Amino acid sequence: MTQTAEIVDTKEEQQLLHLVFGGELTHVNDIRFRDLDKLDIVGIYPDYESAHCAWRAAAHRTVDSAVTRYFIVHLHKLMRP
Repeated sequence: MTQTAEIVDTKEEQQLLHLVFGGELTHVNDIRFRDLDKLDIVGIYPDYESAHCAWRAAAHRTVDSAVTRYFIVHLHKLMRP
């Protein structure tokens, strides 16, 4: 295997998936969603930086709603055996 191939393989192994989602909570001090059918699944992103940008945009759209929250879930941590 060439050195270039090793670098590509290493980058593919380091894919760190992140899920961005949110919705309306039942109370501002609790993380319990009012209606699971209305969750906003923003998307799945290949790295934290792009997930954070998506999270920021979604949170900004709902800044006037005190009970709406968005979260970033580190899927790569849940996928490790």
